[in-house]
Amino acid sequence: MTELNAPVIDEATDEDFETLGDYHRMAAHHFNAAAKHHMSAAEADDEGHDEASARHAHLAYRHQLHGVQYAEIAAMESETLDDEFDVPADIES
Repeated sequence: MTELNAPVIDEATDEDFETLGDYHRMAAHHFNAAAKHHMSAAEADDEGHDEASARHAHLAYRHQLHGVQYAEIAAMESETLDDEFDVPADIES
């Protein structure tokens, strides 16, 4: 079994992550895996392997969803970003 057709195992819990960097790394991991599966889906499609193409497309989509989830958590947990709708204290009356 290769890395590309290995089953997706998502047993990570919030306790497994200590920093925002961990969430960014997981997002990057899933986006990278999604890209690899998209490339495999394209190659399988070019060779006429419809089942393999569909399988890789499905796995790419799953990885993309996980990547977005981790990216959103990292963005929400970031303390350095100001809410664009916050009104500065010196302007409030």
